[in-house]
Amino acid sequence: MKPPKFDYIQPATIEEAIEALAAADGGGKVIAGGQSLMPMMNFRLLSPTILVDINRIEALSKLEEREDGLVVGALTRHRVMETSEVVKRRFPVINAAMAHVAHLAIRNRGTIGGSITHADGAAELPMMMLLLETRITMASPRGIRTVDAEQFFVGALTSAVEDDELVTEIFIPDLAEGHGWAFEEVARRSGDFALAAVAIIMVVEDGKVAEARVGVMGVGETPMRLFDVETVLWGEALSDDLVDAAVAAAREAVSPMTDLHASGEYRRHLLGVLVKRALHAAWKRANGEQVRQLLPGESVHEH
Repeated sequence: MKPPKFDYIQPATIEEAIEALAAADGGGKVIAGGQSLMPMMNFRLLSPTILVDINRIEALSKLEEREDGLVVGALTRHRVMETSEVVKRRFPVINAAMAHVAHLAIRNRGTIGGSITHADGAAELPMMMLLLETRITMASPRGIRTVDAEQFFVGALTSAVEDDELVTEIFIPDLAEGHGWAFEEVARRSGDFALAAVAIIMVVEDGKVAEARVGVMGVGETPMRLFDVETVLWGEALSDDLVDAAVAAAREAVSPMTDLHASGEYRRHLLGVLVKRALHAAWKRANGEQVRQLLPGESVHEH
């Protein structure tokens, strides 16, 4: 199918881009990689009057280290996040997740700003934003505003970005030194959207969990933080009973929908399996042990 007729503009600055969005009076859409936007237009799910191409805006392409975290420009490509040594060193859980994002051709074009604005509940980057407690900055004719990731994802394929706003950058605050992490995902085929996925950040002090963050995707309309599971873990040493309690809390916290890929009950069961696997991996890493990260499509039974 072909998209409906639209105008096109390629601004050189953030100011020009938000002026174009404001002038469109709700009919403008930002395009960068176009990996989600163009298919939706081709199926006539979206009919913007003008596309605002931000690929010339150099200020949106950055990956800056700060003492307290990392600033990522909205135009930063998935492939940059996947291959960056800075990301791998400071946020290895992101590095692990990025290998699961679609296929290489899409990672070469897709952008972090586009992915989080699209707000797919089965996409890796939105879940990373919640897990890592990021802050997302947007510009509009009214000025600059920053929101926490927890307020950014408001519904299925719906983010907090207004029609005249442009996501400009994402700030990822540093994690505790020596933290453990884990990322587990199952998809029908490598590159497909996840049937379920789990990411965990864990800090262990004196043999007990001092901090735990549990993010999930593919089991709801939006990515989720499982605060009930985190509460179960805090202040405890990892044991079979604790893992069982965390798995039960995770399954209780979600209400996955049934679709053509999997039933809701299967997704809930799968989530528990992944939570168990991720907890053991995060605990080991938090205690200084080496854990090999599985590649997309690789089975745990192969090792």
